[in-house]
Order: sequence, then C-alpha cells, then structure tokens
Amino acid sequence: FFVPPQHNTCVSAERTLGRSSVYHRPLTIMSQPHPARPSPPGAPPGGRPRPPSGAPPAKPPPPPGGAPPVPQARVPRAFDESKLPSVVQDGITPAEERQKRRRTCRFLEECGRLLKLPRVAVATSMVFFHRFYAKHSFAEHDRFEVAVACLLLAAKTEESPKKLTVVIQECHRLKNRAAAQARSAGKSPSVGSVGGLTPSPGHGERLTPPPGSTPSSGSKGGRGGDDRESLLDSKSEEFIKLKERILLLERVILHTIGFELDIQHPYKFLVEQIKKLNHSRSLEYAVAPPDGAPGNTAKMTQELVQYGMNYANDSLHTTLCLQFPARTVASACTYLACRMCKVRPVGGQEWPEVLHVEPHALACE
Repeated sequence: FFVPPQHNTCVSAERTLGRSSVYHRPLTIMSQPHPARPSPPGAPPGGRPRPPSGAPPAKPPPPPGGAPPVPQARVPRAFDESKLPSVVQDGITPAEERQKRRRTCRFLEECGRLLKLPRVAVATSMVFFHRFYAKHSFAEHDRFEVAVACLLLAAKTEESPKKLTVVIQECHRLKNRAAAQARSAGKSPSVGSVGGLTPSPGHGERLTPPPGSTPSSGSKGGRGGDDRESLLDSKSEEFIKLKERILLLERVILHTIGFELDIQHPYKFLVEQIKKLNHSRSLEYAVAPPDGAPGNTAKMTQELVQYGMNYANDSLHTTLCLQFPARTVASACTYLACRMCKVRPVGGQEWPEVLHVEPHALACE
C-alpha cells in the first residue's frame, strides 16, 4: 500500500495497520553498492596488505626516544578517609567520622534486634549506610533518619519487610530511651546512649521525648510501662513529616548506591572457607587442646566459625566493606579466628598460600 505524505498521516496509518511503512518502501538506496575504497599498491583487492608467506609477523615499531615501557601490575587504589565528604566539606576529622559510623552501626544492630530482623538484613543496612555517607556528608542528612531508611530498605531487600510505622516507632523508642538513660546517668547522649546518636540541629531535636516523660529501660524489649510515652502519635504532624522524610531518604539512598541491592557479605565465604580447610586437613592446633583431641575437626570448625562471625560483624562497623570485597574480608576474618584459636597451617605453610589471598589483604592499616 502507499500512504501519501500529506498531512503527516504516515504515523497514524502505521499505528492503525500495525505495520511499519519502512518495510513497504522501495529499497533503492540500500540496493546500491557502497563505493569501493582505493586499495594501497601491492594489497589484495578488498583487504589489507598481507605479509609474504613464511615471513614472521611484523612487530610494531618502538616508541621514539627509548625502549618500550614495561607493563606494571595493577595496584589497587588505597582508601583515603581524609577525602570523604564529611571531612572535605564540613571539616570533620577522620576519627570523628569513624566514631559516627561505629555508633550508628551499633544503633542499627539494636534496632534490628528489636524488629527481629535476620542478621543478613542488619548487615545489608550497614553496608547501605556506609555507601551513602561515602557520597554524602554527615552534616547534610540526619544520620538517625538515614539509618532508619537504610534499615527499611535492607529489610525489603532481604525479603524480611517491616511496616514503615513499626520501624519508625521502634527506632524512635530506642533512641529516646537511650537518650533518657544518658541524661539520668549525667552523661551526654553522644557518649552513654545506645548507638551514640546525637541530635543534629534542625533534625534530631524533633525526636526528643516530651518534657516530663521518663522512658523505662527495664521493660522487656522496650515495651510496656512509661516507655509508651516515648511513642509518636501516628496521626500527628511530626510523625507524618518524619515518615515523608524517611521515604524520601529511601529514594535518595537508592540513587546514591546506584540501585545496587545485591550485597555480598563475608558470612557465606567464611563458613565455606573454614569447612574446606578442615576437610582438606590444612589446619592444626599449635598447642594441643585441653580435651586431648587435636584431630577433632568438628570442634575446630565450630570455634573458628564462631570467632570468624564475630570478626565479620565487627568489620561492618568500619569502612572495610567499602575497601575490600566480601571474599577478602572473609579470608581476613578466618585468619584472625585461627590466630585467636591458636590454629596454624599444616606443614609450615604461609597463611597467604593456605587462604589463597595476597599478603597485603591480611595486613592492612
């Protein structure tokens, strides 16, 4: 068929008939061959000049001025805490930056326990938190609200979703209870509170308990008693604004981390590596255990896994998840667990050979 070009009816006709008019146009241009490029003298038609048969391939000429450069091994770029946004933009010292990360991660751990979230979800929230503040400054956003948004997003990512209202209420209760305990002990909330959260100007003051309320610290799971007074009214304007800010921060976090939600943790690699080393009989006790069973691999595996998990949990309070892949962190945790349990490689082997890692991965500042 033919559609006249008047009145721009090509598009409407194509939509109506469900076809593309390109397939029905005469292919006069495509049927014409492309003009041939002139070949250099001595070259075969339609191709590049080939060396004569039996001759070695020609080597590229060396660069002028000396011998060709020797390729060097790729050295990973070191992680510089002095170039983080909080340090560069707002003058926070690297020590203060590390302290804020460590205290907020403890807060995330306690909130995850109250919400009965799996350990993987809590670990994912810490990785989100570290990645977020690797691109943003602590002065830009209130870290309490960022932590709540990270916990909410991590719970969805690890298929353990929680209602937004429940997450806000539990985190708010924990923060206010810790601040009340610090005030009763005569300390600053940044020193004595669980998670060490200090209200930031313009954000944290809205989350302090009302005057005269004394949240109870002895109730089971933070429920019951006067602890109910620290709850936010879900219909209040303060709660609605806090809810909107956390939902907005959730989207900001997603854009900051590039929607990368598949987070690998060292737990799986840690357990697999310890089981593999014990199965191959690559480890032994440096000192005979008190029970007199040096070949008890089951007991050794249990001890190494327990200590390795503890080290992996502590590593999430630092920026190691930003510097090294999860498999390297797992190898370092295995090494520390073996040192703690006084376990050494069999046959005098070196640890990098046994763990199949580079030496600098086990000794980083």
